[in-house]
Amino acid sequence: MNWDIIIKYYPKLLDGALLTLELVVISGVIGVMLAVPIALMRASKKPWLRLFPFCFIYFFRGTPLLIQIFLIYYGASQFEAVRESALWTILKEPYWCAIIAFTLNTAAYSAELFRGAIQAIPNGELEAADAFGMNWLLKTRRIVIPRAFGIALPAYGNEVVLMLKSSALASTITLLDLTGMARTIQARTYTPVELFTAAGVIYLIMAAVVIGLFRYMESRFNRYQYYKPNVDQMGVDKQ
Repeated sequence: MNWDIIIKYYPKLLDGALLTLELVVISGVIGVMLAVPIALMRASKKPWLRLFPFCFIYFFRGTPLLIQIFLIYYGASQFEAVRESALWTILKEPYWCAIIAFTLNTAAYSAELFRGAIQAIPNGELEAADAFGMNWLLKTRRIVIPRAFGIALPAYGNEVVLMLKSSALASTITLLDLTGMARTIQARTYTPVELFTAAGVIYLIMAAVVIGLFRYMESRFNRYQYYKPNVDQMGVDKQ
């Protein structure tokens, strides 16, 4: 193990790690914003409203992320109408193509997670909201979305970790993320073990931070599940 190579190029790998985090955070935030309405449509009782989200989720969950990246990055340039439109300023850039692909992919997976969480909300909570006279919009904003997010949070944390690892595919379209930077330096130094080991350690650290963050969020959102009332304060005789 050549530690000198690792020490010398570690700042470059950290630059790639920052790009990786940027891709994951931007696509994750936009993906959640898309996933919530898609999940609500998917959980609707109206068949015509469930058709589009079903097709969207089926396509992006049923095809590899690498193919989706290639279709957006290489496929869009095949159409003259796209090249002559205002969208070409975005679709010609590998950075934005990666953002679009990651966003749509994680939106599909997240929408299915939220759909399951919405359907797992106890009926009693929804009936209580109806009893208070809440309309559909208010009930969705105050009850459905917060409860569904709390239920789906552990599984969504796993989705973010998977997205973090899948972001390595951005290197296939010339982006110098963490994996792309390691591959570029390795081609120059011929030290694959050192560079990919260092990159793997950085991935492990980022994954540990993400897992810790979501565990904290889970404890905050679902704290009522762990609350145990103090019987002494309630004036209950334990005898």
